[in-house]
Amino acid sequence: MKKMIIAAGLVLATAVSLRAQAPAVTEKDKARAAELVSQMTLDEKINLISGKVDGFRTYAIPRLGIPSIRMADGPQGVRNIDGKNIQSTFYPCGISAAATWNRDAVYQMGAGIGCAAKAHGVQIMLGPGVNIYRSALCGRNFEYYGEDPYLAGETALSYIQGMQEQGVMATIKHFALNQQEYNRHGVSSNADERTINEIYFPTFRKAVEKAGVGAVMTSYNLINGKHAAEDPWLVKENLRAWGFEGIVMTDWTSTYSSLNFMTSGVDFEMPRALVAKADAIKELLSNGVITEASLDDKCRHILQAYSAFGFLDNSTAARADAEDPALSQKRAYEVALEGPVLLKNEDGMLPLTPGKKNLIVVTGPNAHVMACGGGSGWVQPEDGKGVTPAAGLLALGKNWNVQAIDSPSPEILKKAAAVVVCVGFDSSTEGENMDRKYNLPKGQDDLILRMAKYSDKVVVVANSGGEFDISPWQDCVKAILLTWYPGQEGGNALAAILSGKVSPSGRLPFTFWGAKDKNPAQKWYAAKPQIHKDPKRQHYSYTVYGEGIFLGYRGVEHFGTEPMYPFGYGLSYSSFEYADASAVPSGDGFDVSFTVRNIGKADAKEVAQVYVSPVNPPVMRPAKELKGYDKKLIVKGGEERFTIHLGREAFSYYDTASNSWIAAPGQYKILIGSSSSNVPLEVLVTL
Repeated sequence: MKKMIIAAGLVLATAVSLRAQAPAVTEKDKARAAELVSQMTLDEKINLISGKVDGFRTYAIPRLGIPSIRMADGPQGVRNIDGKNIQSTFYPCGISAAATWNRDAVYQMGAGIGCAAKAHGVQIMLGPGVNIYRSALCGRNFEYYGEDPYLAGETALSYIQGMQEQGVMATIKHFALNQQEYNRHGVSSNADERTINEIYFPTFRKAVEKAGVGAVMTSYNLINGKHAAEDPWLVKENLRAWGFEGIVMTDWTSTYSSLNFMTSGVDFEMPRALVAKADAIKELLSNGVITEASLDDKCRHILQAYSAFGFLDNSTAARADAEDPALSQKRAYEVALEGPVLLKNEDGMLPLTPGKKNLIVVTGPNAHVMACGGGSGWVQPEDGKGVTPAAGLLALGKNWNVQAIDSPSPEILKKAAAVVVCVGFDSSTEGENMDRKYNLPKGQDDLILRMAKYSDKVVVVANSGGEFDISPWQDCVKAILLTWYPGQEGGNALAAILSGKVSPSGRLPFTFWGAKDKNPAQKWYAAKPQIHKDPKRQHYSYTVYGEGIFLGYRGVEHFGTEPMYPFGYGLSYSSFEYADASAVPSGDGFDVSFTVRNIGKADAKEVAQVYVSPVNPPVMRPAKELKGYDKKLIVKGGEERFTIHLGREAFSYYDTASNSWIAAPGQYKILIGSSSSNVPLEVLVTL
């Protein structure tokens, strides 16, 4: 039974905005940048606003003490230096980081990548990627933080803070509405103002206002018919209006017009001057189409960000001692350990049982590889540092009988105590610049079914950046574990979970619908051709965000479709009980407190989730929205008290009439539980 508690008396102002912290750029940085710009020649200004050398470097002006700044991909580690792939600490992918629901672990991941960047002489990292998960088909879902803007925002906040505290500038990307990779240069994402502000802007806004992110990268796609890198509405009327004082850069080769680039508010054209060429800019200046002030603005943004991050004062040379290899390994392991999500565990198949007589067979196409998505998120670990699933399980120790067999015979399968089948996608089937298929790569479904034909103890371990079709074999296997792309420590983390050393604690950062077309957004996802009567006009295809604000779990009640596994779901080796909820007015909102008891047989971490549900709202709103969460280790038989603050923004919606956030007076249910569909506690509050 749900517990009802009334907490009345808090009155909120109707106009609500996110609270901004002091920007990273100070008045001193601005003055210094303005002074430098005043000393620059026209050619130096033009050179400064685009990439140079290998496409990952900026232009240096030695006479003014302005160094060449090095950038590198990407969100999961340092991928490249001077245009060439390198070896570096390989962290779990973004969707794995989000699945941890652990701010501290993600902070350590950001810090670790920042240290690696300094070790390689990189000042600006091109991550994190935070585009909202809309369809399982998007090829870059693996880089991003799931479907919910609050979870994505908190994850990005932790990552950025960890990285930038190392003196390395983070670049949040791709701004904005880049939810598919198919024809990404030529698809217009068409969405209404409220949907954009409630679903697709909040993660970027939190990065600006809370994390003080140093750089923002625009996306390839068009937004309502205009390319992101050439759109003053996106950059000037929104991003800059949030108080962003840093660098706005284009994604690589995403500009098409010199005039549009110069007037958009974007500062850097990357990877080099494709439209920001000296002749083109000088012609616009001489014709009076633009003024030198627009060029100065770009240079000031760049230089004041350089100043804020110390790039104008400190050496930009590589420092090998900036990274502690042992600490990096530990950081990579922690995220890999907390990201896997256990979807199914029939008859307590997991954890596995040790013993010489208990044969554990490890097989499958991904058993001997460290799978990773393709593109800028791909990272090559240092020699000897990567641990595959098979290697991790084979290293469990003398009391385990683990055998890695590529093609186990029926006889071996029949006598095995467990058959761990490692399947999923990799950089050839899921990655940048391509949308992927919903089903597993060719032959993998048949492989699982063949294993299940001879063994009733099959455990499927899957690499992916999102949902995929499990229907062909879901009922034939005992356990399903999503390990995403877990990085160089993935094999060790897998061994710890399957052996029972650690209980799985990852939770889904998206809704697992169970069928591609059960996702309400899917009906609008495919790009449609745009037909003009005038043959001279460009014909861009477009995708309509017809689900609006009812994306993912927000659409369950609205569209009346139940998912296979809800947002926030994940099994544990233990069980938890929620009790004793209260909500006390505090500051700009409420402190919501409750107790979680571990009533199972194992020490385990629980992710407690808090959702807000408006009662009789004045406008159409989702039935519930995630507005708080915390993760704690609870020993068996023990309990932990959680307190989560809900500020004014937790109750607000975006009002298009006033272009502001509104927290309407009235009643709100505070729903508390372990997933979007399992909320055993309910507290009623009144604004």
